Amino acid sequence: MFGTFSAGALSFQADLERKAMEPGTRRPLKTRERRWARALAAGLARRRIRPNAVSVASVVVAAAAGASLALSGSEGSGGGPRWLWLVAAAAFVQLRLLCNMLDGLIAVEGGLGSPVGEIYNDLPDRLADSLALVGAGLAARALPWGMTLGWLAALAAMLTAYVRMLGGAVGLPQSFAGPMAKQHRMFVLTLGCLGSALETAVGRPPRVLYAGLVVIAAGSLVTAARRTAAIARALRTRG
Repeated sequence: MFGTFSAGALSFQADLERKAMEPGTRRPLKTRERRWARALAAGLARRRIRPNAVSVASVVVAAAAGASLALSGSEGSGGGPRWLWLVAAAAFVQLRLLCNMLDGLIAVEGGLGSPVGEIYNDLPDRLADSLALVGAGLAARALPWGMTLGWLAALAAMLTAYVRMLGGAVGLPQSFAGPMAKQHRMFVLTLGCLGSALETAVGRPPRVLYAGLVVIAAGSLVTAARRTAAIARALRTRG
């Protein structure tokens, strides 16, 4: 009985890893092919760092980004210059993306995937997006509708993910098309943080970050619409 259970578990694990390698189920990232990325993932796998733990770490890092952004918008700045909090937020956003890349590499390349890996692969991303983007709204709250814009960007980002998963739920390959997929959102947010670090250093409001939130919100809505239209076309063709 135990042997049958073990064989079934191994078969399930193999199916999970094959699924992770199928086109349309993994976000296409050129950085995965870089030698340094593979070496780092291999090093973490040798130390038995689980991909699910890396996924959870991405949420912690995103929370640090959101907190840094929120502090950048406060008068007291939490004991530090406002521009410094924005630079820290940019670094945390990039670290979040690094975690997102490494969890998949460790799972697939290191063979450390788990039966609940799909949950850890997607759900933490939704939390991380919201923490960072709502934090950006707090950073821009002194500008008109700044806080509202942060929430709108977070909701629009979640909508793009919902539509992507909807495509998979109806049996289609998941679409990671832009113009404002996750890596694009975080790139714009990073630029916004760095641009507004320069602005706040000379005593100006974070208009670059504010503009970045506009781009993220509008681009995410366009992305969701494009993905929805593609799903509709594919379903009509299939029907």
